[in-house]
Amino acid sequence: MNALFPAAAAPIRLFRNPKSGHCHRVELMLALLNIPYETVDLDMANGVHKSPEYLKISPFGQVPAIEDNGIYLSDSNAILIYLTGRYDDEQRFMPSDALAAAEVQRWLSIAAGEIASGPCAARLVTVFGASFDHEQTIARAHALLRVMESHLEQQSCLAGDDITLADIAGYSYIAHAPEGGVSLAPYPNIQAWLARVEALPGFVGMATSPVLA
Repeated sequence: MNALFPAAAAPIRLFRNPKSGHCHRVELMLALLNIPYETVDLDMANGVHKSPEYLKISPFGQVPAIEDNGIYLSDSNAILIYLTGRYDDEQRFMPSDALAAAEVQRWLSIAAGEIASGPCAARLVTVFGASFDHEQTIARAHALLRVMESHLEQQSCLAGDDITLADIAGYSYIAHAPEGGVSLAPYPNIQAWLARVEALPGFVGMATSPVLA
């Protein structure tokens, strides 16, 4: 590619910010599928993610992105789809049944919508100093969590009783919601669901981020 981002060898390279839940969901998927990978931590404070070199990989200058032996792909949910389609031979995380696959897609949309605007945004305020209205993001987070709590009273996981991409996409920002001032104490079903994900063989967590004063 260039001197800053040389061509990859065998392991997948994950371009990331280690505090990003979007990046963690991809790292978690890589670990659960036992895919060799290496991380490339971008100096986002100094704008590396907006450099011409990185914009060739991720045109919107966002993380995560991956490089898989010459294939470059950005957007966390797109990467999850790619990884399971290419490497999940047993279809453990993406069902082939049309209705079950639609349920997974619904939760991927929620991950990009309600999760991003709720617990993710609340955490962006406290961890990264984002200028969102913190009270509004917390309120949106609890509105989502109430729906999830009721949903998980009926089934073990987001898209059924087996863990799928839906759970991988949803896990990171829900697990770290308290860093954004969103308590999980009122949600025992959500806590049990998080524990199910964390019990998966190969699970890797995201480092807890210090909260800005």
